[in-house]
Amino acid sequence: MSRIGKKPIAIPQGVQVDISEDNEVSVKGPKGELKQTFNKNMIIEKVDNAIIVKRPNDNKFNHSLHGLTRTLIANMVEGVTKGYEKSLEIVGVGYRASKQGKKLILNLGYSHPIEIEEEPGIEIAVEGNNKIIVKGIDKQRVGQVAAIIRDKRRPDAYKGKGIRYSGEVIRLKEGKTGKK
Repeated sequence: MSRIGKKPIAIPQGVQVDISEDNEVSVKGPKGELKQTFNKNMIIEKVDNAIIVKRPNDNKFNHSLHGLTRTLIANMVEGVTKGYEKSLEIVGVGYRASKQGKKLILNLGYSHPIEIEEEPGIEIAVEGNNKIIVKGIDKQRVGQVAAIIRDKRRPDAYKGKGIRYSGEVIRLKEGKTGKK
């Protein structure tokens, strides 16, 4: 049995969970609503104040889906109650970020500023000139938007300049050596 898959998911106060016949799970909470359809092989049940995910048999495919399905539902419940956020730092002389309405403007040493439009359900905030915070209720979309922003100027391997996740450690390479 999957250790993660067999754990029940507690439903907090103020969260409403609906499970339809075709395994579509809808979670409503104080921060918003999320819907996702899961594989037909998984058995998703609402028992008392918890959600339990079961699998019909122990074949490899069902075994691998068991823990995944439970984790995705738990992420949905956590997203509508607490929400998710990713923090990015900009390192480099002259590199900065600013916000104009729903657009994030990045000056990253290119000949032009880079504009990123804010997606619905995702909030981008800028603290100071060099800190970007991506917030939302969907963990997957928050991570994807943060990865798109980071991809505009990845950290350099020699000087460490670029956009990095907060707390990310960049291993710097050694530069050229002189004549021997």
